[in-house]
Amino acid sequence: MRIRIQGRQPLRGVYHVSGSTNAAMALIAASMLTDAPIKLTNVPDTVSVGVMLEVGQSLGLIVDEGADGRGGDVMLDASKVFGRALEREHTDALSSTLLFLAAILVRRRHARMTIDYAISRLHPQLTALRDLGLTVKVDNGVIDLEARIWNTAEIVLTQTSVTTTALVAMLAAALGKQTTIINAASEPHIVDLLNLLMQMGAKVEGIGSNLLTIYGREKLSGGSFAVSPDYVEAASIAAMAAITGGRLTIEGIHRRDLRLIAKVYERLGLHCSLDDEALVVPVHERFDISNREEDVDVSIDSSPWPGFPSDLIPMATVIATQARGTVLIHEKLFSNRLLLVDRLNGMGAQIIHCDPHRAIVLGPTPLQGVYIDNPDVRTGLAMLGAALCADGETLIDSAQTFDRYFDHVLDKLTTIGAKIKRSEA
Repeated sequence: MRIRIQGRQPLRGVYHVSGSTNAAMALIAASMLTDAPIKLTNVPDTVSVGVMLEVGQSLGLIVDEGADGRGGDVMLDASKVFGRALEREHTDALSSTLLFLAAILVRRRHARMTIDYAISRLHPQLTALRDLGLTVKVDNGVIDLEARIWNTAEIVLTQTSVTTTALVAMLAAALGKQTTIINAASEPHIVDLLNLLMQMGAKVEGIGSNLLTIYGREKLSGGSFAVSPDYVEAASIAAMAAITGGRLTIEGIHRRDLRLIAKVYERLGLHCSLDDEALVVPVHERFDISNREEDVDVSIDSSPWPGFPSDLIPMATVIATQARGTVLIHEKLFSNRLLLVDRLNGMGAQIIHCDPHRAIVLGPTPLQGVYIDNPDVRTGLAMLGAALCADGETLIDSAQTFDRYFDHVLDKLTTIGAKIKRSEA
């Protein structure tokens, strides 16, 4: 799918944030820890959620999406889970299918996963599973795991990894009597998962922190849980509204998830107001970066939650192209979040790409519409933001990428003033 975007169209009105795809995927996996039904509400209608549901069904999960189809409420029943294996087509389709390992191990005690990528990508997860006492055997892309029940365990995660934290937490909720996790991730989607585990009967201390203690329960119960709003979507739309000269109210947020993000945006000259359920972006005539005596140039750094999230580093880079001053973008966690720099420079930005983790942005610079091929999943919303504030028309190819993690984001942008036309050719 291709989209044509006419730039310099102010975004105005009210925008409703959808549920978090990352949270929904973890909650779907957790629903299979029990044979009691789980109801999820505010489930986003995204490609990745669809893949998780399909893989769950291949393992025996019964999915009832209601008469209107996916999006909104989903009933999950794992009372007849029969699968033990994640096949290569499952792991190739979506990395988050790895989360199903916890449910398979809890329900069947043995799991097998086949992968078609370097085993080193799973080092944090496999190390944690071994530290819990699980048997892990790796042979030519096939991973066999056997689980046991434990009384007490204390493990230190080698990385503050969301996937590793989720796997260990789910196993601890059903197989361990008391498990302490040090260096745990604390992102909002992990908070969602831990709160669901609490509702299912486990006891969790330290939710929202990097130190968790989980008291498991042999038989977990069912429940009903609302997926939290997507803070990356909310923050990205706020940035798009500001750089297009619009005024927007973004509803359905969680204030706690956006406070630090709003603080970082302020350093780039983007100001917004937060209350418990809405974020308001006023009209910005220009963006002046924070310029105190001790802060001649601004540095924007990513760090594990509750720090500034890596997923928003691309959007911060786009904002910086419109800000008056010099900004150092420092992506400390991943090497692929600054892939958009060359494309932004092609649109007229002045960015020095120092290395895979750092870029210096000189602003403000007007951007011009261009052709963009195959936007990366992690940088796609930022390139969409650049297109919305650019002069002229931008053509984005392979635009179905936006539907992978964000619920009908193109349609919702159109309703608040974006001029986006779709075509299949």
